[in-house]
Amino acid sequence: MSEELDHKKELAKLKRLAVEIASEIHDIVEDTVWTNHVKMPELAKKLYDAVEKANQYKAEHSL
Repeated sequence: MSEELDHKKELAKLKRLAVEIASEIHDIVEDTVWTNHVKMPELAKKLYDAVEKANQYKAEHSL
């Protein structure tokens, strides 16, 4: 049971990281898109990678 809880905590951590990146994208779009649009491709890649990592972890541990 403890191992399952550890996996759920790790998945929550991975999801939180993805949400933080999405929040950063949201802030740029809402407030500074005209000056910080150059950051979007890098952030989009980071978000894509973070979501893929979370989904892979979820699948590997049957969560």
